[in-house]
Amino acid sequence: MANRYACFISYAQGQFDLMNKFKSELVAALRCYLEPYLDNETELFIDTEQLGGGDDLDRKIARAMCESAAMILIYTPKYESHKFTRREHAAMQLIEAERSQWYDLPSHLIIPVIMTRHPLSLPPQIANSTMYVDFSRFTMATPDMKSNPDFIPAIEKIVARIVQHVELQKISTPPSHDCNQFVLPDVPPEWRSTPPLSFPKK
Repeated sequence: MANRYACFISYAQGQFDLMNKFKSELVAALRCYLEPYLDNETELFIDTEQLGGGDDLDRKIARAMCESAAMILIYTPKYESHKFTRREHAAMQLIEAERSQWYDLPSHLIIPVIMTRHPLSLPPQIANSTMYVDFSRFTMATPDMKSNPDFIPAIEKIVARIVQHVELQKISTPPSHDCNQFVLPDVPPEWRSTPPLSFPKK
């Protein structure tokens, strides 16, 4: 089965302007720079656009991830605290392990994009990635991302990685591969351990 999407967007949803603006700006920039490379694929899978209220969410998300060439992980501290986003990360790791049997992976399928840094440190799942891009200087005052010289080099780097996987998977995916068979894994453990509570000594 060929890829239906170039990239799956994994993110923790926000209620207010900053998180929503960042996602919208990133999505617009990626679509803009991905379009010249794609023919039959849709640029991005975004749950708020492709899922309806009556859908079997787990099944639809699992299939969409399997049908995506790569995954953008929009990292905020909120991302690692949500079970469903950690589950998406774990799911794409399973997909990557499967595809590594089809071809020599030139890079990981998960591309972390840092929107907001954790006040202590990035988790190992992000910090140990072979590539992540840091957009943490993004604010409500940031001009249009797709034409912003501060962000264009990073966008182009992300796009280059995505389209490389799109092309490799076109020629490497087994004809019998069926994304209907892929299911989401169990929720993985938290990414960082919670320190024990300490109480003042009497």
